[in-house]
Amino acid sequence: MEQLKGISIFVEAVEAGGFSAAADRLHLTRSAVAKTIARLEQRLGVRLFNRTTRMQSLTEEGRFFYERCLRAVEQIRLGEAMLESGRREVRGRLRISMPVLFGRHCIAPILASLLDEHPDLELDLSFNDRIVDLLEDGFDLAIRNGPLKDNPDLMARTIARQRMTVCASPTYLDRHGAPQTICDIQLHEGIVYRRGDYDRGWIFPTSADPWRRIAPKARLRLDDLASISDAAVAGRGLAWLPCWLVRVEVLAGRLVQVLKHEPANVFDAHAIWLRSPVMLPKVRLAIDTLAARLPAVMG
Repeated sequence: MEQLKGISIFVEAVEAGGFSAAADRLHLTRSAVAKTIARLEQRLGVRLFNRTTRMQSLTEEGRFFYERCLRAVEQIRLGEAMLESGRREVRGRLRISMPVLFGRHCIAPILASLLDEHPDLELDLSFNDRIVDLLEDGFDLAIRNGPLKDNPDLMARTIARQRMTVCASPTYLDRHGAPQTICDIQLHEGIVYRRGDYDRGWIFPTSADPWRRIAPKARLRLDDLASISDAAVAGRGLAWLPCWLVRVEVLAGRLVQVLKHEPANVFDAHAIWLRSPVMLPKVRLAIDTLAARLPAVMG
């Protein structure tokens, strides 16, 4: 059993990217992880990791050993999943990655409510806009917005549809008037989302062009959607934002939706998980719950 524990900690250290990260996942100290790896190396008679003061990387022998250990660990995990799938109760830790704002506003409140219903469930929620690797980063589930790339190792389910809207403050509209058509947007000041050197165009699908892009005049560019909403409330111009993000501001009268008669850009939110013969009950519960409850908060 001690040998199996050492192998599982070794695999976790590789997947987590280091001893400290593995220790956090396993609720151990970094010293305990390092000592376990050292004992495993001593028993095998090889060095598995190259160590520096800041990081650990696999040796050639470590890579060879990891590839074979991973197969064994995956079989053990599959066996645990099959046993757990036969239980009615949901238990264990569920690690989920999600976009920062969408996760904070829409996903996390729904998932947190599951803790009241399932006392043996633990949630580990990570807010990050990068696309994570479920296997390497150790996540059970990820939430992603927009189109997905084909990946034979992943499964996906649409859990909600997000609708974009153009909005502005009453102060801005009093000064400049409201656009009456999509083309009028080009005559207005816009608050534009920029990522790197790229300005995201405002998309308005039509029968002739499902990706028709309109660009307003823009003197203010931001790479944070919440800041764009704040700037719109302050009267800095028109903003193109998800309905769920501006819902409270619209209800409070701090923002007004315009061009509501025009077709809006709509895109899907997906739950992503690793392809497996058996789906863990805790993963299925999270996906089913989000699919059932998300539409009500999307606006």
